[in-house]
Amino acid sequence: MAVDHYENFPVASVFVPRRLRPAVAAIYGFARTADDFADEGQVPPEERLERLDGYRDALRRLADGQPATEPVFVRLGAAVRAHRLPLQPFHDLLDAFSQDVVKHRYAGFDEVLDYCRRSANPVGLLMLHLFGAATPQNVRWSDAVCSGLQLVNFWQDVAVDWRKNRVYLPQDSMARFGVSEAHIAEARADDAWHALLAFEVSRARTMLESGAPLARAVGGRFGFELRMVVQGGLRILERIDRVRGDVFRHRPMLRAPDWLLMLWRAAARYPQ
Repeated sequence: MAVDHYENFPVASVFVPRRLRPAVAAIYGFARTADDFADEGQVPPEERLERLDGYRDALRRLADGQPATEPVFVRLGAAVRAHRLPLQPFHDLLDAFSQDVVKHRYAGFDEVLDYCRRSANPVGLLMLHLFGAATPQNVRWSDAVCSGLQLVNFWQDVAVDWRKNRVYLPQDSMARFGVSEAHIAEARADDAWHALLAFEVSRARTMLESGAPLARAVGGRFGFELRMVVQGGLRILERIDRVRGDVFRHRPMLRAPDWLLMLWRAAARYPQ
């Protein structure tokens, strides 16, 4: 839950209707493999970008009605045709993955949110289309939840991303709180670091809570799935706060007691 780009994707979840699971798995397969292209650190950046361009070409062939040969696109094509899925969200995902190859620092929060708009929000949009619920308001709520979850991933995985030479913490926020990249390199969780992480955690929490009404709007099993996803993100943020932002030594993970708590909260607390 809220670990890396697509590890919190609801693949084959018991809350996803059986008829939609092949499509969900097809979307996941596309996103997961394309994201892996961007993260293959031993492969030269030029080759990684070429592989992502190959996926763009495959999407264009899919749009033109040409038969696919790669298993990923055979499954994706079937899902797109069966559910009339838009193709732009898949192109947006590829743009985000390509950005990961070439852009490693973000000047401000607006830049981070622009990345979230392409790296996370398309998944929520596609899920809304699968469920026939892609109204303008639902899309706005979904964007808030998806971007919030992406922020949770970033703050949880600061050390993991550092090893990939990526820093998603906004540079202007770091400067505001007196934090430098030396804090990350040295795993220095001092008062300045705690203040920065508390600020960024608050931002993520606000986004998740602002999108939470989507669960009530769509209702049913999908709504309960959404409540669980939101509660999982909020629980990770609680754990980050509990260790005063020291995600270096205490990377938050959800364990059995957390899942029980999330289930209780999801069942008891309908978003207002």
